[in-house]
Amino acid sequence: MNEINSTVNPGTVGQSKFRQIMEGEKTGWKRFIWAFWALLGPGLIATLANNDAGGVISYAVTGVQFGIGFFVPLVICLAPLAYTIQEMSMRLGAVTQEGFSQLALRHYGHFWGYYHISTLAFENLLTLITEFIGMTAGLILLGIPLWLGTGICLALIVTFVLLTGYWTKERVALLVGALNAIFLIIAAMTHPSMADIGHSLVAWNLPAANQDNITWYVIATIGNAIAPWMIFFQGSGTIDKGATSQDLRLCRIDTAIGCIMQVIIAAGIIICGAALFGQMQDVGSAGPADLLNSFDQVVGRWPAILFGIGLFNAGFLASITVSLSSSWSIAELFGWSKSLNDKIAEAPKFYAIYIGSLVLAAFAVLIPNLPLNFIAVITQVIGGILMTPLLIFMVLMTSNEKIMGQYKTKLLGRVWSWAMVALLIGLTVATLWNTFLNS
Repeated sequence: MNEINSTVNPGTVGQSKFRQIMEGEKTGWKRFIWAFWALLGPGLIATLANNDAGGVISYAVTGVQFGIGFFVPLVICLAPLAYTIQEMSMRLGAVTQEGFSQLALRHYGHFWGYYHISTLAFENLLTLITEFIGMTAGLILLGIPLWLGTGICLALIVTFVLLTGYWTKERVALLVGALNAIFLIIAAMTHPSMADIGHSLVAWNLPAANQDNITWYVIATIGNAIAPWMIFFQGSGTIDKGATSQDLRLCRIDTAIGCIMQVIIAAGIIICGAALFGQMQDVGSAGPADLLNSFDQVVGRWPAILFGIGLFNAGFLASITVSLSSSWSIAELFGWSKSLNDKIAEAPKFYAIYIGSLVLAAFAVLIPNLPLNFIAVITQVIGGILMTPLLIFMVLMTSNEKIMGQYKTKLLGRVWSWAMVALLIGLTVATLWNTFLNS
C-alpha cells in the first residue's frame, strides 16, 4: 500500500484546490456543502460531455423515428454500464496517479501504449469534426455563415485554456455542462404526454411500422452511452484534480451523479425528437439542419432556437473534453508537462496538442462536400473497436493487486466488469455487421 501511495505527485496534490477544501477547517453542514461542491468534477464532466453534438442528433433522430416508447427506458437502463466503466477509470487514476496510456505502456509494453494513443488521437479528431458540425448548425440557424460560425466556435474553445488553473477550468466546464438542462426545458415545451412516458417505462412498446431498422438504433443508443475518450479524460482529470485513493467515495458520488444526469438528459432529448414523430421524411439521413428546420416548423421557433443553443453547448463541452483527453494522454506517454495548472509557456506541447487538434477539426469542417454521414458512421465504428481492448486492459489492471493494492476490484465486481466487456464486444460485432455486411 505504501508503494502505491508513493506514486502520488506531491506538487500536483499540494496545489490542488480540491485538496485544500477537503482539508479545510469547516465543520458540520458547511463542510458537507463545500465537500459536495468540491467533489463534482471529472466524472460529471465526462458523462455530461458524452451527450455531445453527435449524441444529441442521434438521440433526437431516434425519438423522431420511434417516439417515446422503447428508447426512453432503454437509455435510462444504460446508467449502470457507463458507471462501471467510468468508476474503473477514476479508481485507476486516483490509486496509481498514472494515466491509462502510461499504465498500459509500463505493464503491457510499448505496442499497447502507442496503440491506445494513436487510435485515440485519430478517433478524437473525427469526433471533434462532428462536434464542430453540431456547433455551427446552431449558429447557422441564427443567420451566421459557416466560416464565421466555425471561427467563433474555435476561438471560444481555445479561450478555455487561457483560464487560470485546473480548478477554474473545471468549474467553467461544470457550468457549461449544467446548460445541458436546456434539453429538459425543450422537452417540456413539446408538451409530452406524461401518461405515455409512464407507460413506456413499463411496457417498452415499439411502433410496429419501424421495427425493420431497430437493431441499428439500439446499437447507436448503447454506443452513445460510452466513448473511449471518456476513459482517458476521467482518469487524467482525477489526477489533475488532486484526488487520491482516500477520496474514492467522493469520486464515486461524482461519477454516479454524472451517469444519472447523462441518461436523464438523453431521455429528454429523445422526448424532444418524439415531438417530430411522423413529421419528417428520410429520417435516417437527417442532420442538424434538418432537425432544426423541423423543430421550427412543427414545434415552434423558440424550441428550435433553444435546441440549436443546446446543440452548440453540447459540442462545445465535448470539444473541450475530447481535446483534453488527447492532450493528457499523449503528453503523459512522452513525459511532457501536462497539468491544467500549468500556463501555456510551462506546458507548450500539452497545449499545442489541445489547440492543434481543434484547428485541424475546424478546417476539416470547411472542406467542400465533406462526407459528413460517413464520418459519423466511421467514428462510431472506430470507437467501438477501440473500446474493446481498452476495457479488457482496464479490467485486468483494476483487478491486479500489484497495481491497485487493497483497491483492486473484488470478485463480484470482476464478474460484472467482464460481463460489460462481453456486452460491448457483442455491440462492436453488431455494429460492424450492420454497417458493412447488412447495409
